[in-house]
Amino acid sequence: MTDGRILIACIGNIFMGDDGFGTEVARRLAGRALPPDVALKDFGIRGLDLTYALLEPWDLVILVDACGQGGEPGTVYLIEPDTKASTGAFAGMDPHAANPVSALQMAKSMGQTSNRVVIVGCQPADLGGEDGRIGLSEPVAAAVGEAVQMIEELVETVLQPN
Repeated sequence: MTDGRILIACIGNIFMGDDGFGTEVARRLAGRALPPDVALKDFGIRGLDLTYALLEPWDLVILVDACGQGGEPGTVYLIEPDTKASTGAFAGMDPHAANPVSALQMAKSMGQTSNRVVIVGCQPADLGGEDGRIGLSEPVAAAVGEAVQMIEELVETVLQPN
């Protein structure tokens, strides 16, 4: 059963520096009034939970995660993965790590029905190295507000009456 027409699925590991970006965006969004048709979920590193959530028939899924795209640290990206081009083949998933691409592939192989999926990603500066690190780097922490604004604009666009 869906909680709404839009799923905001935040992903990240708070013990790996900038990988905690999605979790920080979830924390910030949780303090805002979201429309009743929006479900905000912080999946952290729970990849299987994310996959099962993706099986619901959402109008829009917004995945929020740190993702390297080669830009300057703190750059926020809106990525629209081509979920229709995928064959639905699934290679495997680590149940203790959330990877949006793996979760999407697994959900597709199980019959994903969401209409549109986008990724709001941020270029990390520091993923904590071998010993890990709690807390976002300065440029990534500064990008959280931009990501929140981008997500709110996406939600508004989808929920506007035709």
